[in-house]
Amino acid sequence: MNKTIAMIAAAAIITFGAANAAPLPETNPDDAGISKPGLARLDNFFAREIAAKRVPGAVVAVARDGRLVHYKAYGMLDPDKGTPMPIDAIFALASMTKPMAAVAGLTLLEQGRLPLQAKLSDYYPGFADMKVGVPQPDGSLKLEPQASPIFIHDLYRHTSGLMYGGRPDSSSPVARQYPDGIAPAIEGDTQAFIDRITKLPLAHQPSTVFEYGFSIDVLGAVVEKVSEQKLGDYLAANVWQPLGMKDATFHPSEAQRPRLARPFANDPLTGKPQAIKLLDTPTKFDCGGACAFATIGDYLRFGQMLLNGGELDGQRILGPKTVHHMTTNHLGPEIKNNVANVEPHRGGFGFGLSVAVRTSEGLSSVPGNPGEFTWNGAYGTQFFCDPKERLVVVVGTAAPGELRKYYREQVQDIVYGAMVK
Repeated sequence: MNKTIAMIAAAAIITFGAANAAPLPETNPDDAGISKPGLARLDNFFAREIAAKRVPGAVVAVARDGRLVHYKAYGMLDPDKGTPMPIDAIFALASMTKPMAAVAGLTLLEQGRLPLQAKLSDYYPGFADMKVGVPQPDGSLKLEPQASPIFIHDLYRHTSGLMYGGRPDSSSPVARQYPDGIAPAIEGDTQAFIDRITKLPLAHQPSTVFEYGFSIDVLGAVVEKVSEQKLGDYLAANVWQPLGMKDATFHPSEAQRPRLARPFANDPLTGKPQAIKLLDTPTKFDCGGACAFATIGDYLRFGQMLLNGGELDGQRILGPKTVHHMTTNHLGPEIKNNVANVEPHRGGFGFGLSVAVRTSEGLSSVPGNPGEFTWNGAYGTQFFCDPKERLVVVVGTAAPGELRKYYREQVQDIVYGAMVK
């Protein structure tokens, strides 16, 4: 068995050459205070998981002090075809789209065009008339007026009262009326999404409860209205192109499609069919909550920009004070914090402007420091930044089942275990 794992690890680790330049300058892990044998545990871990057919493959990037200490591809891009995983594989990011959409919104905030205390109904009036659905003992819903309006601030921190349908942690009578995260983008354009969502009840009074849902999709629609551009076009001009995120997109081209990472046809944990629908189903609007694609190298540059306080390689995307505000907890004591309901290993985390933020030592099941900010994607991607350790980690897998949460925890354990300074 050990020999098999070693062979898979050797075959699966693909280095990058001139055609796939490293996304950040490289350095020796030892010089960055990270143990090479410790990092080798990532190789062994993914070799075991791939040999056990629990995940087709992965790409993992680790950077400290702005320098790359680990950047490897493992296993298969497409398990049906047996295609090796390239370092420039393109992943469906799912909810890792959200921090990018939030940065788009914050660039408008810095221009004085989209303040946090603006009312959402100033941009889309239908939100003013939404009622709050209060479940009754007989299973019905009592509809109550909003005690206060939904603000743009509520969209960033998921306190708008909007939610997702189809989630295991969202089984209320209100949730049953909501579509799942990507359904609106597949079925209609931006205005159709707004028309659909404003006819539904809110799950909570605005500004009272962290409830994960369509808030950032709506923020993306607001960005479109303010900028008078599609969200993807605005991000391309103001974030992706300045940062050299060459493959970031909402709509993969025919040239990009052969590099899309694909999952097993059946969930390794349950044996039930699974799929990443966006790989083969085009979207009709650029949904800021779930619909973008990128390479792990692309997203590493995005994460490093945030860790640097909004700048990378001379390209400033946001001011450092804005990034600090984004990555600070915005769930005050008056707001119910349900972050750990969505991400079980995120005990001890609050939520900033579209990123979870670690607020205390301990409590979480993964190592880290207060100030760490992070978010993950339902199809198997993750990223986290630890300002104290000057660390950025980005992982891509095509693992849309519950197994993805296992990888999030294991990778963070291994990375911190490898740090010796």
